[in-house]
Amino acid sequence: MKYAVVHEWLTPLATGGSELVVQAILDCLYADIYALIDFESCNPDSYLYGRQIGTTFLQHLPRARQGVQKYLPLLPLAIEQLDLRDYDILVSSSHAVAKGILASPHQLHICYCHTPMRYAWDLTWEYLDASRLGKGVPGLFTRYLLHRLRQWDVISANRVDFFIANSRHTARRIWRCYRRQAQVIYPPVNLTRFTVQEEKDEFYVVVSRLVSYKHVREIVQAFNQLGKSLVVIGDGPDLESLRSQAKANVQILGRLSDEQVNSYLRRAKGFVYAAYEDFGIALVEAQACGTPVIAYGQGGATETVRDLRQFPKDSTGWLFSAQTPAAIAEGILAFEAHSAKVKPQTCRWQAEKFSTEQFQIHFKNYLQVCQQKNNPL
Repeated sequence: MKYAVVHEWLTPLATGGSELVVQAILDCLYADIYALIDFESCNPDSYLYGRQIGTTFLQHLPRARQGVQKYLPLLPLAIEQLDLRDYDILVSSSHAVAKGILASPHQLHICYCHTPMRYAWDLTWEYLDASRLGKGVPGLFTRYLLHRLRQWDVISANRVDFFIANSRHTARRIWRCYRRQAQVIYPPVNLTRFTVQEEKDEFYVVVSRLVSYKHVREIVQAFNQLGKSLVVIGDGPDLESLRSQAKANVQILGRLSDEQVNSYLRRAKGFVYAAYEDFGIALVEAQACGTPVIAYGQGGATETVRDLRQFPKDSTGWLFSAQTPAAIAEGILAFEAHSAKVKPQTCRWQAEKFSTEQFQIHFKNYLQVCQQKNNPL
């Protein structure tokens, strides 16, 4: 069998959970790889360094290295230009357009869907509000573009033979957008980077991109009210405004090295997270350090964090009810009232359910199931 793996974009700035999925798949499949753009094969620090990667015409457009999202109207056209006729099995890793590749009748197409295209579906209004292209006359064209993207997104979903979702939450979104069933296989988390520390210091930690939909501002406001120690790690457009807002008990450290981040994660009394995530790798990484998680109780957090109220004997944290300073503060106080019940080793055991090894086992098993269903004889 000849395999091809297709991802949206490969750049040094793209280092999230979807890229970890691609790496784990390539570690267990002998496959060629394709993307809209590739600037990783020339990056000496990348596992893809020196590898032959197929790309599209977007590779040669100005400032493509900084991200092809600026060429959003061209993404569907570009992904359809990849010539994949020589392969038996196509695996797309998709959070935007990768699932839109063209396949022949004899080919099997499996899509690992990280999320349906967010800016076309769930976050449409947030993107319109945040962008200068979302208002006035330009806003009309932007809305029409998003309308056409949604149409293409549904049509391209019909090119997929089997969907894999990164969580039950994402599987429900795939059904809502495409009316397609999806097998849940949780993404891989590299647990070897993290070690458990039993004794915790008296501070909480946030590790996140500092953008509005992560709701770090609300966490800072909650800790301003509580007066408890909070460390915020990460970079983004909200960095300076958060620094001006934070009181003396809140440290906004910006971007740190992996070693420094891991040190804070190990020592923290709790990891606080208020974003609505499809999965949320950061929540698993905190638990891998033996650190409890206090998180917004929607999306992937409900699948990775064992809430004290539901699992009193083997809990790993507390889920609060709303993305507001009041609800976050209430969640912190409720967690502290029961925190002695949360054991660092229990957090680690929970994290080990999402290891890279577990992902590869489930992925290879499902790949065989798909092949058998596609060729019943």
